[in-house]
Amino acid sequence: MAKKKSGGEKKPANPNIVGLRAQVVSQPITDTLETNYMPYAMSVIVSRAIPEIDGFKPSHRKLLYTMYKMGLTSSRTKSANIVGQTMRLNPHGDSAIYETMVRLSAGYGALLTPFVDSKGNFGKVYSRDMAYAASRYTEAKLAGICQEIFRDIDKDTVDFVPNYDNSTTEPTLLPTTFPNILVSSNTGIAVGMASNICGFNLTEVCQTAIDYIADPNHDIMSTLLAPDFPTGGQLIYDREALSAIYETGRGSIKVRSKWRYIQKENLIEIYEIPYSTTIEAIMDKVAELIKAGRAKEISDMRDETDLSGLKLTIDLKRGADPEKLMARLFRQTPLMDSYSCNFNVLVAGMPRVMGVREILDEWLAWRTECVKRRVYNELTKKREKLHLLLGLKKILLDIDRAIEIIRNTEEEADVVPNLMIGFGIDETQAEYVAEIKLRNINRQYILRRTEETEKLTGEIAELEDTLNSKRKIRGIITSELKNVIKKYGTGRKTEIVYEEDLPVIEAEDTIPDYPVHLFLSKEGYFKKITPLSLRMGGEQKYKEADSLRQTFEASNRDELLIFTDMHQVYKTRISDFEDTKASALGTYLRTYLGMEENENPIYMVNPGDYSGSLLFFFENGKAARIELSAYETKTNRKKLTGAYSDKSPLRSIVPFSGETDIAVYSTDGRALVFSTSLLSPKSTRASQGVAVITLKRRYTLDSAALLRDTPIKNIQRYTVRSVPAAGSILKPEDTGEEQMELFGNEEQ
Repeated sequence: MAKKKSGGEKKPANPNIVGLRAQVVSQPITDTLETNYMPYAMSVIVSRAIPEIDGFKPSHRKLLYTMYKMGLTSSRTKSANIVGQTMRLNPHGDSAIYETMVRLSAGYGALLTPFVDSKGNFGKVYSRDMAYAASRYTEAKLAGICQEIFRDIDKDTVDFVPNYDNSTTEPTLLPTTFPNILVSSNTGIAVGMASNICGFNLTEVCQTAIDYIADPNHDIMSTLLAPDFPTGGQLIYDREALSAIYETGRGSIKVRSKWRYIQKENLIEIYEIPYSTTIEAIMDKVAELIKAGRAKEISDMRDETDLSGLKLTIDLKRGADPEKLMARLFRQTPLMDSYSCNFNVLVAGMPRVMGVREILDEWLAWRTECVKRRVYNELTKKREKLHLLLGLKKILLDIDRAIEIIRNTEEEADVVPNLMIGFGIDETQAEYVAEIKLRNINRQYILRRTEETEKLTGEIAELEDTLNSKRKIRGIITSELKNVIKKYGTGRKTEIVYEEDLPVIEAEDTIPDYPVHLFLSKEGYFKKITPLSLRMGGEQKYKEADSLRQTFEASNRDELLIFTDMHQVYKTRISDFEDTKASALGTYLRTYLGMEENENPIYMVNPGDYSGSLLFFFENGKAARIELSAYETKTNRKKLTGAYSDKSPLRSIVPFSGETDIAVYSTDGRALVFSTSLLSPKSTRASQGVAVITLKRRYTLDSAALLRDTPIKNIQRYTVRSVPAAGSILKPEDTGEEQMELFGNEEQ
């Protein structure tokens, strides 16, 4: 018997690791990212966040397909049952699956065309705090339009792949008969990219697809009027912005709430709000304004939403003007909000940002393939049936002989071979004949079956013709689209209003008027600081590598023109910005004004009463004098494209009123002084201007400024009576101690 080990005895160490110490192995960060992070990033992009050409994300598709296989087309079942069944395809947990069902449901109201017919409390898209009931309390089934989502899915129209544990299969796409990618709004955030697709009206989308199939040069904007949102509201129609979205797949649109004034009770009722906000966000912002004393006309605001629908009520004080109040609330609260579009779609596993025309092209190509596969599937089945009937037709020639062959065959396994030999048919045909019931072995039955051969021959020829005809395939797609319009088409929910038709209501009497100092940094941060705060605030704070670009004094009621490096100008009101301190970074204008990608603010102008002028100086030595009235609009437009010429890089903007003297500098150390009276004012913003300084080869115009803001002392040396002129070399005493730079700190 072996001796028992004592308690203090240790197990011998592994001789292979004796003496080794833990080592830290260094690895380049690029290898770590490629090995560990990139597979995760690609999985999120391809398998989770970005919708595909059928308009669904994988989570949507798995849920709807599960409901389809459960037969939930006519009767409902508990949502918990659906969630449990869906976990066979989606292993991410019951909570995520149920949230997906809520978003697709009619009760939640996030989609213009919901796919889940819900019963019970599914919450509301326009409420942040109205929670949906647990899945054990609610019921659901597929909505009627899902017939168009799953049409012919069992006819090999799409590919199927194994689920995560290989226990069943699921479709890679759903064969939607209409461009659901444009009908269903979709939002997803992946790694390094995102997708934000606004929904369009089902009728408009289908009609646009029909017209586009008939004419590839069809004007899409004539039938696809504008996005449509399930929460309604009023879409402010901006043709330029909408056209950019349709062409590039990027841009933003503005939607505002619908309201009515009840004069008898002196209150305002808001009954439709923008899709991108909630009633709680609106009420929180209005409460802030009331607390800050910026909405003194409001005595109370409450949420009166009930089963009849959304309703926010604002009680007004006596003498309040509802039009002016709402105009200000639209500017300062989410009652008017922007919806940013980013049409990022997975096509063949690759994310692509596409315009509407490209999306229709991709959908049409994919739908064409689905229809071809369906036709080919039907063709294959009819060919197989015809093949069997042709074998049966041969039996018709001698039924008694067939019976005799079967009766005289000793072993069952020899029946089929003997029939094949006896009638010259193949194994498939012989199997079909052998399986015919005894009661059907009569001439009448066989004659009826063989009469089908002529009908099948004609149908096969027609299917073959369809399969080889692009025109007929397109005809099938068009016919299905018309059927969708007829059965499921609805009117618009979001009303389209045109900017020029909106009344311009200024509520300046309710805006406090006080002096402010404005600051713009080179990185695009904006500050509005009161004189008192400026005196007490200390040194200005900027991000690292950022610095001051421009500063001047203004009034809180003034307007502001902000020019960008992409030849655009944004109009805003100084009162729209919150007062801040020198120690704050300020407002990031690119985000606040909704600028385009890579667009940066470069200069701000206080237009006053739009009676002055702007001088634009370009690198090629030209200057354009544009009247400020060219930037005045009678509508609520916030962005003007073509703010200045794009023929040469811009070097300086100089605002002035009345005639004055301007100093221009070139990169070869020359200066030129001339009177603005030498330049004729233009009303066309994109004017290229006239040459003011003659430049030698390899040199350009460097900068320009009002003469009184420059250190030039020998004014007569540089003054000219006509332009263009070469100017004179700067003397040391006229250069000043500080080097002038582009868009220096001019004061107005």
